[in-house]
Amino acid sequence: MADTLLIYNPAAGKFSARPFVGSVIRVIRDAGWRVEVAETINVRHATQLARQAASENFRAVFAVGGDGTVGQVAAGLIGSQTALGVLPAGTANVWAREIGLNAFNWTHLGALKENARILADAPIYAVDLGLCNGQPFLMWAGIGLDALTVHKLEPRRRFEKYLAVPHYFATAVWSAAIWHGMNLQVWAEDKRVEGHYLLAVVSNIRHYLGGIAEISPQAYLDDGEMDLWLLSGDNLADAFRHFFAISAGRHVTSDQARCLTFRSARIESETPFSLQMDGEPMLGGQQATITVAPQALRVLMPLAAAERLCGRQALGWRTETLDSSHR
Repeated sequence: MADTLLIYNPAAGKFSARPFVGSVIRVIRDAGWRVEVAETINVRHATQLARQAASENFRAVFAVGGDGTVGQVAAGLIGSQTALGVLPAGTANVWAREIGLNAFNWTHLGALKENARILADAPIYAVDLGLCNGQPFLMWAGIGLDALTVHKLEPRRRFEKYLAVPHYFATAVWSAAIWHGMNLQVWAEDKRVEGHYLLAVVSNIRHYLGGIAEISPQAYLDDGEMDLWLLSGDNLADAFRHFFAISAGRHVTSDQARCLTFRSARIESETPFSLQMDGEPMLGGQQATITVAPQALRVLMPLAAAERLCGRQALGWRTETLDSSHR
């Protein structure tokens, strides 16, 4: 039985990580793991592979790809004892930024090996996952403007990823120019809110906007709660105002942005809305029910990141290292 399954997405990022996978395998094996390798063939394949690895009691699954691949693998590991190790090789790599890993790109070709070396000996922590209409997500679930933008962008051809930031910005501006928001009714714990909003986004992590800004600067991965941000407005100027406010961290005190911390929430609209989860387009509708699955995913995480992101329970955490009985 192999200790770990390495899943890589050949379509992720600005260029394929396939030629570098061999060196990653050697690093993980040198750390004492036995490794099996699988290449994804479609968007559901990563989840299927991860679920199979969990059913066979693999110690970990290493995911080589972008945030979409990370979310898909996490969905297959929810509730299992198999840990997720993220080797970022995508376009934005927000989860990697969250936990302090460098992304694999033209200027950092050695990042995959470096990250593999770090995670192969990293402790295991349990973190929260979200469920949106029954589908798991690790980072975000959003409706409105950000989801509309994602639906227009994805899937992207590889050459388009070289212009990822300007392409995303241009698409977001175009979407904001024709998007006038939506009337929402929101129930979060004992609160009920109504209003007209450009977007509503649930965040489990601190980073947002492709990782360039923090939307929930006090978020923890292990506290059993998530933040629901409601950004009001109905035009392009409002969208720009929110963009610059989040970039500067001013949204946390803005009267145009509201944050509801919750364990269970429901969002309803009279008109259908788009939905994105972990930056991937999902089937929308007129209702989204979001619940937190506390500590439902085990992850390999550098200790420094765990101390920062699991702060509320850091002293009481049960951490694990990989002892020789599993090798």
